[in-house]
Amino acid sequence: MRIYILRHGETAWNKARLLQGRSDIELNEKGIQLAQETAEGMKDISFDIIFTSPLKRAKETARLVTGKRDIPMVEDDRIMEISFGEFEGKPWRKTEDFPGDENIYNFFNHPEQYVPVKGGESLQELAQRTADFMKDICTRDELQDKTVLVSTHGAATRGLLNSLRQWDLSDFWHGRVAPNCGVAIIDVKDGNPVLVEENKTYYTTKVEPVKFN
Repeated sequence: MRIYILRHGETAWNKARLLQGRSDIELNEKGIQLAQETAEGMKDISFDIIFTSPLKRAKETARLVTGKRDIPMVEDDRIMEISFGEFEGKPWRKTEDFPGDENIYNFFNHPEQYVPVKGGESLQELAQRTADFMKDICTRDELQDKTVLVSTHGAATRGLLNSLRQWDLSDFWHGRVAPNCGVAIIDVKDGNPVLVEENKTYYTTKVEPVKFN
């Protein structure tokens, strides 16, 4: 089995540096462009099945990347983005109009100190459900000879990849958030997943790297 984990394209909230979480935001014009360019780069990959977050930005990205190909698409709540509860829609870094929030800062820079607010989800909860998803699909007999596309989100992608390694909560991000339409590639043999590559992009459009500070 080969698994391609795809982060969704850009949205207006990504561009404005707002916390999206479970807010169901659609792709913006650039997000559509990134997905279309990614589709061109992945056109020769014969996907057998798509697993997607039920949020619009992930589903739309998967549809654009796979084009008119008739590929089964399965929605799975386990690969939804982390919920930020009352934080959703707030800037995730200091701006002229927003003084910043220490807890939001901790989410990216000191995840071991992050405490979810009302209605939010912890990083440990995200890690558990994404790990459950990975274990599930990696051990399904019917998928062992398949090529799988997983369309998901930034924090959820990191949760999926963390399930393949020993990690500490302080190193949850392992360096960075995947870029919009960034891809991680995983090979699975006898139910054992191995990371081949991550943060791979198939587009040529310039994208500003995400900086936590």
